[in-house]
Amino acid sequence: MATLLDRIKPMAAILAESGGAHQSTALKKTLGVWGLMALGIGAIIGAGIFVLTGKAAALNAGPAIVLSFVVAGVISTLAALCYAELASSVPVSGSAYTYVYATLGEFIAWIVGWGLILEYALGAATVAISWSSYFADFLSATFGIVLPKAISTNPFDGGIINLPAAAIIVVITALVMRGTSESDTVNKVIVATKLVVVLFFIAVGAGHIHPANWHPFAPFGFNGIIDGAGLVFFAYIGFDAVSTSAEECVNPGRDLPRGILGSLAICTLLYIIVSGVLTGIVPYAKLNVASPVSFSLIEIGLNWAASIVSIGAIAGLTTVLLVMLFGQSRVFFAMSRDRLLPPIFSRVHPRYQTPYLSSLVIGAVVAVVAALGQLDVVADLVNIGTLVAFALVSVGVIILRQRQPDMPRAFRVPFSPVVPGLAALGALYLIIKGLPLMTIVSYLTWLVIGLVVYFFYSRKRSKLA
Repeated sequence: MATLLDRIKPMAAILAESGGAHQSTALKKTLGVWGLMALGIGAIIGAGIFVLTGKAAALNAGPAIVLSFVVAGVISTLAALCYAELASSVPVSGSAYTYVYATLGEFIAWIVGWGLILEYALGAATVAISWSSYFADFLSATFGIVLPKAISTNPFDGGIINLPAAAIIVVITALVMRGTSESDTVNKVIVATKLVVVLFFIAVGAGHIHPANWHPFAPFGFNGIIDGAGLVFFAYIGFDAVSTSAEECVNPGRDLPRGILGSLAICTLLYIIVSGVLTGIVPYAKLNVASPVSFSLIEIGLNWAASIVSIGAIAGLTTVLLVMLFGQSRVFFAMSRDRLLPPIFSRVHPRYQTPYLSSLVIGAVVAVVAALGQLDVVADLVNIGTLVAFALVSVGVIILRQRQPDMPRAFRVPFSPVVPGLAALGALYLIIKGLPLMTIVSYLTWLVIGLVVYFFYSRKRSKLA
């Protein structure tokens, strides 16, 4: 075990990879601070605000869901500070995987990377299924077109194949393969649309709030608030996806911290306001539906407003898919470049300078899962992968400060090691107190599979072998 923990990737080698010394595995630098913030907002405002908010309010926290978002937001902010330091100091694709490789070693890095693969893949498939549902509702409400169940529902729910879910994955995969600047432009347009719709809901809903709906404020007590925070944490993985784009950032030292912290601050504020308005419009017990935001407007007779919100939901889920598939391909790319996965996946397209084979394989797998799978309850599994990564990155900041105190850092976490320590403890607390035991068991099962792959393939072929 000591040998495994001693396999730490040299910082010089990591930074050399981002410098473009090898054009066959060098990514094109196109992203600025606004592109990074749009990338983060694109991932953060999506399934969390349009799907999970209602479930967390109805089953976990009640109107105190606003406090669940505060708890999740505080822990995310502490972790985001750690990500900002490492992302600006180690501007290479791979996010938490790369940072842990440079601090805690290859074995722990593999665990993080393996968890991120599950996190992004299941997250993208789940969001695609939700996108399909919103899209079908939009066609029905706006044009009177009802999609046959056979081609819009998975086999477990009485259909044959969920074609809209698979189709949107194919489209987004093609966009990610085409190039970062192209997907960045599309993302900015959709994010702007989504923000307008969210603000529209706040403005319209604020006039129909009944304060009586906020009583009792915390019907499930403190434990309910923590359980709600564990569930809605799914909504905060966006800034992690920002850090996966570090190698494609024009000025990572300046722009990455701003992109990470800026997108997180904007989205946390919007989450708190939206959840407050949502539980003020209708009683929290009614919100356990797939589309709570538009449902709340329908409940008070504002069908026209619900149609507008549905468009925003489709846009919001589209950007989540874009960022998840983008981030997944970059983690895959980084692990392949380290030879922990087959080297074919680190090939870069000669024209577009994107890891096209990684994107193609991941997109194909996610499309099949979205088309055939029943993934209604996978948010917790996505959450645990995210929280494990947050905890290890936070520990990595402390270790890297000790091992390389003189390394240039464009951004430094304040009050270290206190802030990184609190970030790690907060993430572990949500895992233990906020997630079901079955989720932990499922994650450990996935981890065991990953360990088999590591010891029988990756360990022998690693660059550091």
